[in-house]
Amino acid sequence: MNITLRQIQAFRTVAEFGSFTRAAERLKVAQPALSLSIRELERELNLRLFDRTTRRVELTGAGREFLQSADKLLADLDRAVRDARDLSEKRRGRIVIAAPPLLAAMIVPAAIAEFNTAFPGIDVGLVDARNDQILDRLRAGDADLAIGTFDERADGIRREILAQDALGLFCARLSPLARKRRMRWADLLDQKLIMLTRDSSIRALVERTLAQAGHDAGKPLYEVSQMTTAVMLAEAGLGVTVLPAYAWSFARGRDVVLRPLTDPQVTRNIYLIQPDGRSLSPAAEGFARTLRQQTRSAIARVVTR
Repeated sequence: MNITLRQIQAFRTVAEFGSFTRAAERLKVAQPALSLSIRELERELNLRLFDRTTRRVELTGAGREFLQSADKLLADLDRAVRDARDLSEKRRGRIVIAAPPLLAAMIVPAAIAEFNTAFPGIDVGLVDARNDQILDRLRAGDADLAIGTFDERADGIRREILAQDALGLFCARLSPLARKRRMRWADLLDQKLIMLTRDSSIRALVERTLAQAGHDAGKPLYEVSQMTTAVMLAEAGLGVTVLPAYAWSFARGRDVVLRPLTDPQVTRNIYLIQPDGRSLSPAAEGFARTLRQQTRSAIARVVTR
């Protein structure tokens, strides 16, 4: 079947005015062209839609029935166009952002609040999870965007560097180490270490750098899964911990200090990622812009603390 939207609209307008002349004026087309559209529509449907007299054009019984379907079709199309425009203009929609717990707490709430103020019709969901879980959700289409320090070998994603963060030493304010302005990795050789569990990429990075400094970390004094727990243990004077500097967003205001670690300085990229080969919706594009600004601002506050 080869029926066009133009033919449906022509039929609907003729039915409304009961006149080819007035319908042609409304549609701003020549009357012969309008008559041709109706004849072609009738031929495609194999139905006579209008009874034509010298004074009036009236719908046939089949025409009245087809008019109901045409009205519904045009209404559905109009609603679909409005919905699409709402999406393109970010008046409605839903997006999901994923991030590891501390970055989720540090950056995402402010980004959501700012975005909601500008686009109150967009629903923003948040997933705080481990990096491997985030990647799985992103590839499965359960999240639109994610931020974090992901393995550069991870496939199926597109990445953009938002900021760079360095590993630093967190210790109690009363610790002798707190009196030093900078620390070297070699200075940690005799310290009681608090580390993240082995499923953390940070743990592997810390152990590898300690080994380069000539220190076999062995079994740490404490192994914890959350950076916040490591900070609290350090605050209690139970040891020292090496974490990304952005953990200062949680430690700020506590009896903890953050000292840069050098020789070597170990940095990591914080990425904004999205599924490879899948376009972002206009709402997700807009939220990505907000997220870029919030991430860079938050990391800058840590660097200039």
